[in-house]
Amino acid sequence: MTRKDPTPPERLQALRDALDELRLADMRAQLDRELDVTDGDWLERVWRLVEAQLRGRRERAIERRVRDANFPAIKTLDAFDFDFQTGVDRNQILHLATLEWLVQHRSILLAGMSGTGKSHIALALGYLACLHGYRVRYTTSAGMLTQLHLALAIQDMQHALKPFVRCELLIIDEVGLDKPERQAYKTDDASLLYKVVAARYEAARSCIITTNIEWDQWGDYLGDEVATAAILDRLVHRSHAITIEGPSWRAHQHQQLNRGDAKGSEVGD
Repeated sequence: MTRKDPTPPERLQALRDALDELRLADMRAQLDRELDVTDGDWLERVWRLVEAQLRGRRERAIERRVRDANFPAIKTLDAFDFDFQTGVDRNQILHLATLEWLVQHRSILLAGMSGTGKSHIALALGYLACLHGYRVRYTTSAGMLTQLHLALAIQDMQHALKPFVRCELLIIDEVGLDKPERQAYKTDDASLLYKVVAARYEAARSCIITTNIEWDQWGDYLGDEVATAAILDRLVHRSHAITIEGPSWRAHQHQQLNRGDAKGSEVGD
């Protein structure tokens, strides 16, 4: 038969005060719960105190990484409709979900028409990376290039590059989707993207890049064939290149909505 261990009130209060001062809120809450447990195994009790704090700290760290990643939405592979998107190899994507490529400092290049699921896959893999302790940054191609152009104008390039270079995984979404809006900034697009890609290549840091245009159209999109060749050379060298040749989920959903039988599964861009 087990019994409660007698705890001097002054020692108990000192322990509570110490946990408050150390800002160990999860452990402090668990302590009060442990006082109601008739369990004389002191080692198990101590572990429950520590485990509560460890779990809370890990959960907050994940929340912080997800927030800092700047995802436009949280996507998961569980919500991806592999049955609909026949242009995607389910086994290949599930293998990428092991994040082995990230451990090996490789990158992923996803190409295909709009609506084929590229962004969904990129966001889902980025979210998984956050769950596994990696620092992730999401940006669209247009958003990143606009920031870098502004930094170039005020001569603050070194500072502007940091968030795109230092993270362990950079997701650059929608390369080629914004060409009409990019005309005013087109000069130096290639050299600015090269700065990011080259820095990450030298540091052996991974990228996920989605593109709506063929690789041989990147030169026209960026406005510099030579610099674009240097960019693609570095991207392709240590990357998994996947081209999705399948139907558009948004076009399919539009048809479903018109018939009044839209489903809840997702593919997205």
